[in-house]
Amino acid sequence: MSPITINCGGEEMIDVAVKILQKNKYKITKQRISMLEYLSHFQEQYINVAAVDKYMHEIYPGMSHNTIYRNIKEFQEVGIIEQRTRDGIACVKYQCDFVHQHHHHFICKKCGKVQEVQMCPLDFFEEQLPGCEIDDHHFELYGICADCIRLGKD
Repeated sequence: MSPITINCGGEEMIDVAVKILQKNKYKITKQRISMLEYLSHFQEQYINVAAVDKYMHEIYPGMSHNTIYRNIKEFQEVGIIEQRTRDGIACVKYQCDFVHQHHHHFICKKCGKVQEVQMCPLDFFEEQLPGCEIDDHHFELYGICADCIRLGKD
């Protein structure tokens, strides 16, 4: 599965995702389009995978759980969505920065807003592990976002 680098915004989001699926030889179905449209509303916040499953069942009652979860996995593999697990719960968010596929996040613990962090700390860790080969990593920062601080959210 090979992600492509395209920067998208606004109305282009679904079209870019469809192009990525086509490039990776996936069939474009109305169910996949519906899932993309739903997920595209979650660019700045993660959503529980169970909520995606529930939404898809409301629209397509006959759609199996396996199909929904398989599509989520495929979307993640080709770089359309980002997936993470926190406290044992799988969550996803729509990936719209196809130019900077490799990035990290700051996640607000109050409102859940996700902000991209472009700097990668991998070089720092590689220097501490001479002779080792790092093949993957994941880096997230947690705290309170500027909006929540400004609004005084507790």
